[in-house]
Amino acid sequence: MKDISRYIPKPSAATASEPFEDAAQAWFWFILAQQARNDGARVTSGVGLVARPCEPADILYVLNQLYRTRRLSMDHLLVLRHYGRRQMAPDPTRAKELRAHDLWCEALERLEPVLIRKGIVEEKDFLCAPPSFMRRASITTVTTTSPF
Repeated sequence: MKDISRYIPKPSAATASEPFEDAAQAWFWFILAQQARNDGARVTSGVGLVARPCEPADILYVLNQLYRTRRLSMDHLLVLRHYGRRQMAPDPTRAKELRAHDLWCEALERLEPVLIRKGIVEEKDFLCAPPSFMRRASITTVTTTSPF
C-alpha cells in the first residue's frame, strides 16, 4: 500500500510560526505582500521563507477596524502607505519628514497593541520607545531660592 501522507498538505498549526519583532516590521511585510498580490502573485500561507502567524488580510482587517473606530485618521493611513512603499520609516532629522514621523509613530503606537493581542507581533518585556507625548516633553529645572 502506498503512503499517501506526503500528498496531504500540513495544517498551518503544525508549522511553527515566527511573530514579527514590532509593528513596523509587520507593516513593511504587509506592504510587500500587497504589492506582490497587486502584481499578480497568489498569497498563500506557509510558502514563504519564514512562516508568519498571519496573512496580509489580517493586518488589513486590524487597520480597517482602527480606522473605523477613529483611532487612525486618513493622514495616518497615507503616511503608512507612502513610507511603507519606500520600505523605510520617516526620518525625524529631515524637516520635511518631521510631521510624517509623528504620524508614523502615532499610527504604529496604536497598531502594535492590537497586533500583540492577536499574536502577530511578539510581546516586549520593556518599553522600547516612549509614547509620542513624552518624546516632545522637555525636562526643565526650576531653581528657587530658599529664604532660609
